[in-house]
Amino acid sequence: MKEKLEQLKKAALDALGTVDISAALESLRVKYLGKKGEITAILKQMGSLSAEERPVIGQLANQIRVEIEEAIAKKGAELTARSMTERLISETVDVTIPGKEFPVGRRHPMTVVLDEAKEIFIGMGFSIAEGPEVELSAYDFDRLNIPSGHPAREWTDTFYITGDERVHLRCQTSPVQVRVMETQKPPIRIISPGRVYRKDEVDASHSPMFHQIEGLVVDHGVTMGDLKGTLNLLVSKLYGENTKTRFRPHHFPFTEPSCEVDVQCVVCGGSGCRTCKNSGWIELLGSGVVHPKVLAGCGIDPDEYSGFAFGIGVERMTMLRFGIDDMRLLFENDVRFLKQF
Repeated sequence: MKEKLEQLKKAALDALGTVDISAALESLRVKYLGKKGEITAILKQMGSLSAEERPVIGQLANQIRVEIEEAIAKKGAELTARSMTERLISETVDVTIPGKEFPVGRRHPMTVVLDEAKEIFIGMGFSIAEGPEVELSAYDFDRLNIPSGHPAREWTDTFYITGDERVHLRCQTSPVQVRVMETQKPPIRIISPGRVYRKDEVDASHSPMFHQIEGLVVDHGVTMGDLKGTLNLLVSKLYGENTKTRFRPHHFPFTEPSCEVDVQCVVCGGSGCRTCKNSGWIELLGSGVVHPKVLAGCGIDPDEYSGFAFGIGVERMTMLRFGIDDMRLLFENDVRFLKQF
């Protein structure tokens, strides 16, 4: 039995020399040290030994078990270290190789200009208000002093949803002003950006869906001079300190007096070109002093308070900002066009 144990030890150590993977090492461990392994099989035969031989063989068997366990552990450590070395070599990355360039999205030019405008107005103390795009005629027309029979209320101009002309897609963001004045007492200083809808044919300067920024200020002693100062600051921030503006008398039902504001063409500098139709000026927005009827209809005393309002087309702001001469480019989402901004 002593010879069998020595032979088993030699066979186990010789077998370890040929092991090169962890799975084979585990199989060898089970073969010699497992519950049904060869050492266990020899120890089961100790019942045939004399009382004097059993301690000697038992001690030898334990010694051989320990030696085989230590040899297996050492071999396991070698295999683990070798595997890690091979993995490090195979997964080596050459950091000098140029990386792959992935396409990166950009903000839409209209978003760029809208964000700039928001920052300018917030810097002047304005807050941002929102309202529904499906609007009641009472807010979009009646309370803005646009009477029944006005051309703006015709079916040819407005997207009505109900047959009695009570509900439609809003034509402007001005109804948000009315909703704010109904729920908030002066002082009021808000802008309302959003989508609006009118029955226009699609061409280089028109679209049935476009974007506006509506502004409103109501407080004690607000004048036309405050309106001009606000709009001139906006224009100078967007288009440069030397940009000139021109205020022309106009008529809007919800403001009195009213005016349209032109900006000197940034493409030709006022000398005349295709973009400004050789006039040297580009119309930017409509504005005016809030009509007393509009204030009174919202529960604000026009004898105590006054205000001004304005409405700017975001598409027109963007076209002027970047020298774009066709509105359709802003909606086509052609990557070749958008990546310029």
